[in-house]
Amino acid sequence: MAADETFVVVGAGHAGGRAVEAMRGAGFDGRIVLAGAESHLPYERPPLSKEVLAKDKDLAYCLTNSEDWYADNRIEVMLGDPVRALDPGRRRVVLDSGREVAYSRLLLATGARVRRLGLPGDDLAGVHYLRAIDDALALRADLREGARIVVVGGGFIGLEVAASARLRGCRVTVLESMPALLGRVAAPGIAEHVEGVHRRNGVDVRTGVTVTALEGGPRVERVVLANGEVLAADAVVVGIGVVPNVELAAAAGIETDNGVLVDEFCRASAPDVYAAGDVTNHYNPLLGKRMRLESWQNAQNQAIAAAKVMCGAEAPFAEVPWLWSDQFDLNLQIAGAGMEADETVSRENADGFIVFQRAGGRLIGAIAVNRPRDMRAARTLIAKRPDVPAADLADPSIPLRKLIG
Repeated sequence: MAADETFVVVGAGHAGGRAVEAMRGAGFDGRIVLAGAESHLPYERPPLSKEVLAKDKDLAYCLTNSEDWYADNRIEVMLGDPVRALDPGRRRVVLDSGREVAYSRLLLATGARVRRLGLPGDDLAGVHYLRAIDDALALRADLREGARIVVVGGGFIGLEVAASARLRGCRVTVLESMPALLGRVAAPGIAEHVEGVHRRNGVDVRTGVTVTALEGGPRVERVVLANGEVLAADAVVVGIGVVPNVELAAAAGIETDNGVLVDEFCRASAPDVYAAGDVTNHYNPLLGKRMRLESWQNAQNQAIAAAKVMCGAEAPFAEVPWLWSDQFDLNLQIAGAGMEADETVSRENADGFIVFQRAGGRLIGAIAVNRPRDMRAARTLIAKRPDVPAADLADPSIPLRKLIG
């Protein structure tokens, strides 16, 4: 790539930060602009619900690179001045300040925003959503010993917050509208195991319940359920998913459908426009399907892949999806597209267990409980040996790494 070219990255979150890092790593010597609404330099989000809440870590712990690194690598960081419009025809972005920046190639890393509860009282003080470092610090101030914390949503974020709150001595209730926890990502047996871990650690877990209102003033004081029950609350944490930030792309005529549509090379529908991270609905050549992922792995690795393609590489982004969660002494890892499985195969030992998920006789996913080494092998099996026999998967006497071949 010529030194007189300009790469613009829209979105200064984790994906944006890793993208500009990879551009310089790939040898791009031109101008790089990183612009976003964020008020902080790029940082990783997984610690927000764990180390930041439970162990008093701060922004410095989460940063991907220091301020000096951006200066040393000639990255123009424009924080607090979000891009308000894209002009693919003129190859420009328009910032909220009115400034225009011309680009040779553009990467959209606009991420996602929290899904709002949309109920009476959801704007009261003490109602928290967890997406950014400032959210985590504000929530941590409410996690006082003995505080009554109600968590709405039994997904990864809600359960990680619940665990961190218990570690700080709070009294915690988790409310999930679906029949089981982790209903969108985990098999029923896994959900039951996770629920048992939380109950043993003092969390009041309630599934199949619906919240109808939050009450109080000026702070939240009560959570009202559809069955008429009212729960006292000193703070409420809402974790009911996220919505991809596609508005900029859609307004510019770039194709979107539950995310910005990109191919396996992270290319969007407009010339020299790419996208990476939570905002993308991308094609995964390993699994032969489109997907939108909300994970650390995807935000980081897809951003790196997109940056390399922008710099001239021809390698597709082709990885087995993977995410993890730490709750109390539980390490839960999920890989692949197991929710489409028609068969499960379990392998257990004294430390934990792993459930393999198959469809049509082929390995498509795995869920590991306190078995991180097994998960590393499982991800490789999904990618390279989806035809591995079920009997071999179930036999603990056969090391998984030997099945890779």
